[in-house]
This record gives sequence, structure tokens and C-alpha cells, in this order.
Amino acid sequence: MPITLQPLTREHAGSFCSLVIALAEFEKLVPPDAAPQGRLVEDALSERPRIEVWLAFVDEAEVPCGYLILVETYSSFLALPTLYIEDVFVLPEHRGAGVGGALLKKAATLAHERGCGRMEWTALDWNVNAQRVYEQRLGAKRMSEWFLYRMTREDLARYLERDA
Repeated sequence: MPITLQPLTREHAGSFCSLVIALAEFEKLVPPDAAPQGRLVEDALSERPRIEVWLAFVDEAEVPCGYLILVETYSSFLALPTLYIEDVFVLPEHRGAGVGGALLKKAATLAHERGCGRMEWTALDWNVNAQRVYEQRLGAKRMSEWFLYRMTREDLARYLERDA
């Protein structure tokens, strides 16, 4: 089955948001409502985009079945950019058909073409299928010496108020 990848356009903004909602449901998280969906689209399509979104289509379908969100970070030790995969998601009914692999190959191609020193992403600890793909098919290495830390918007506000 032919797989086509294309950057997000306004025409497919609604479909993209539906895919993000499907990912949230897969991860058992609260999906974004209308306001965050609008920000997602604007952050991808503004004059200075904050995210880069690629959509996957199969069999010349008009509706995408998967997506990839990329952002660029920077490694001070390599003195090179890092391409970070924020999301890679394929609808369940299209898994196993090469769509996820095509999206990951696109990310790797872009990272290589842009001179990135590395490409990074995270995987949920319970998503062993994804981990298997990353390690066995891609040859990616799971980092064990780094811990992910996060501050929510509310955490940031509390911290800033405390030290004001």
C-alpha cells in the first residue's frame, strides 16, 4: 500500500487534531479541547513555527492515518542541533503496514539532511511494542542514565511566585 507523507496544511488541520485526540486516548490522557487544538495548528503553521508536523496518508486517502511532530533542540557538547520527536502516532487500524516506519524514516532523513548530531524521543514505559520497534528495527539505544523531569504551567507559576 503506498504511503505518502506531507507537511501539515490548513486543509488537514481538523484531521491532525483528531489524530492528536486519538493519541491522547491511546495514552489514556485528557485530549486537548478546542483552545489547545487551535494553538497546535497555529504553532505549526505560523510565520515562525514552533513545531513541524508531517501527516501520513495511505492509498491516496484524503484523511491522514498518522502524524509526526518534530522540534529542534541543541546539544552544547556536540555543538549541533538535535531533532526531537515529540509525537509519532498511527491509528491502530493502520499499524503494521509501514506507516510508523515511514514517519520515523522521514524524521531520520530530516535530521541527517539538517546536520543534526542526533535524533531523540521518549517512549512510555508500558509501550513495549514501540520500544521493540525503536530498539530492534531502528537500532536506537534506550538511555538509562538520564531522568526526565517536568514542570507543568502550574508548577512554573508556583515556583516563580515562591521566589518573587
